[in-house]
Amino acid sequence: MNYYAYEMAHAFMSPVRFGVQALRQTLGWPLNPMSYTAAGKNMIAACEVFENITRRYGKPEFGIKSVQLAGLTVPVRENVVLSKPFCNLLHFERDQSETGKRYDPKVLIVAPMSGHYATLLRGTVEAMLPEHDVYITDWADARNVPLAAGHFDFDDFVDYLIDFMRFIGTNTHVMAVCQPAVPALVAAAVMAARNEPCQPASLVLMGGPIDTRRNPTKVNDLAAQKSISWFESNVISTVPFPHAGFMRPVYPGFMQLTGFMTMNLERHMNAHVDLFNNLVKGDCDSVNQHQTFYEEYLAVMDLTAEFYLQTVKTVFQDHLLPDKKLMHRGELVDCSAIQKTALMTVEGERDDICGLGQTEAAHDLCPGVPDDEKVHYVQQGVGHYGVFNGTRWRTEIQPRIREFMRTINYKRLTGNQTTRMPKPYRVLKDAPDVAPDWRSPATNGALNGANGKHPPSAAGE
Repeated sequence: MNYYAYEMAHAFMSPVRFGVQALRQTLGWPLNPMSYTAAGKNMIAACEVFENITRRYGKPEFGIKSVQLAGLTVPVRENVVLSKPFCNLLHFERDQSETGKRYDPKVLIVAPMSGHYATLLRGTVEAMLPEHDVYITDWADARNVPLAAGHFDFDDFVDYLIDFMRFIGTNTHVMAVCQPAVPALVAAAVMAARNEPCQPASLVLMGGPIDTRRNPTKVNDLAAQKSISWFESNVISTVPFPHAGFMRPVYPGFMQLTGFMTMNLERHMNAHVDLFNNLVKGDCDSVNQHQTFYEEYLAVMDLTAEFYLQTVKTVFQDHLLPDKKLMHRGELVDCSAIQKTALMTVEGERDDICGLGQTEAAHDLCPGVPDDEKVHYVQQGVGHYGVFNGTRWRTEIQPRIREFMRTINYKRLTGNQTTRMPKPYRVLKDAPDVAPDWRSPATNGALNGANGKHPPSAAGE
């Protein structure tokens, strides 16, 4: 009954919110002398904070209208190129009339289906667009999908990814953020076992729970301590009327959001106190920054009950994938079959949702991937959100992913022949480049000690 109580609370709060809005508009009227007093400014700020906390947040838009490409402002169109009941495949199409035909790597970004909308990865898409042909999975809110559309579970998620990769075509790079790292790896293994021509050229897993027994977090501990029957009894509800998915069993998004908020409750409370103070001071930049973040963070969607429960049991409790016991449609998932897909894993040093080493475990499961096509990178100083958004993502993580994809792309286009190109893990090393000291005498063309010494014959390795 939690879902019904939640809807009733929103219904009861509607007249209160209406009254608060009227009060805020009255106090904020420019001809009202009270709007210029300290008491008036405090009351206006309190009304706005109350509205932000109690209102319902709808699905945001990506809102990406253009991208800077080779010094040009290129228009971008957001197209639904493949539609399914529980997901749309979006393509961010750059206007080729401005730039001409480009042959950038095709990238499928797999957004997490964990309570937030795909627009949470807006910053991820914006950073990839200038040099990649970008697609993204836009998962549907389960409360808006009628019962007649059928069910959606973990196996369906994997099948959706396989269908999307087949649709986009060969030489596609897949980047899975957070929760979908597991089904993305499973999809690559299934396609490899079938020797399909559309196997991904590379697979980039970012902050994903491949093996949650490594450095378990509070989220992992909660999932492991409770039984599936407990989750089914305490967090699963049916969608209330009048939503289109009426009577569909779901894991409500507001419950997922509650869990995330309580993990860092003090931080969120301080953020809203700062919002109040900034509203009183008239610090518009700080207010806009706060509202931009929470417009996205507080917009949540429901997950189908079968997908949520199966994910909890498969990934967080039974650890079927790392134990090599996971079945997909009656077939044993064998990650060692992956040989034509390069693998890169990215983790955040301060990730409190997916601990260090959990994503890296994918390398142990894929012995068939050549060593020079495996990369693992840990970004210092970022948490879970910073792995795919923010300054460190744009300046440190994304350039490494771009270099990795283009290196693999070049290798595939040249027929997987051994080249004298630097290996990805050497190109992407975290150590800063040190300029050679040209003033010191060089012996036999050797570099100085800062970069290591080696004979000219090995310089291209």
